[in-house]
Amino acid sequence: VATIDAVEQLTRYLERIRRDPALGNARGILAAQMIKPQALTLAEARGIRCVEVDLELLRGEREPELTLFAQVYR
Repeated sequence: VATIDAVEQLTRYLERIRRDPALGNARGILAAQMIKPQALTLAEARGIRCVEVDLELLRGEREPELTLFAQVYR
């Protein structure tokens, strides 16, 4: 579960990474099984992309739910 703390930590990492001129355009992606609404709002305000992932699906522990119009990214 990603909270505001995760956004703050990722923000600090990005600040450090961007100090290197070669990595000045680095962007962040917050990936978690669930992202709290407050964390999503803060991340988007800071230009950080958010993605909720289904670990069971990624591990192959269950079949994907096939839908015609599915939202993959937030």
